[in-house]
Amino acid sequence: MADTIPDADTPATIRVQVCYATPQRQILRDLIVAQGCTLQQAIVDSGVLLDAPEIDLSNCRVGIYNKLKTLDTVLREHDRVEIYRPLIVDPKQSRRKRAEKASTKIG
Repeated sequence: MADTIPDADTPATIRVQVCYATPQRQILRDLIVAQGCTLQQAIVDSGVLLDAPEIDLSNCRVGIYNKLKTLDTVLREHDRVEIYRPLIVDPKQSRRKRAEKASTKIG
């Protein structure tokens, strides 16, 4: 029978996923990290920064399950770390343009 109690020398670990997507590709990395790992450390450990050199963590927003978080946020089991790309168009401006376009079709 296997021992289910971890050794005192074995650090506790958790499973997390790091995600980054562009219109051309999607990067998903499943990781096992030490308990107490931060969002930033998981991103670095995942290798995503090497595969997507356009990511600048000093400017990109990050989050967990679509909720903005800071890079020093401590992760929990099964968290999905998301790296967000900068917006190309201001959402308010985009909605305004769509509303104007729709109103010209009606009238």
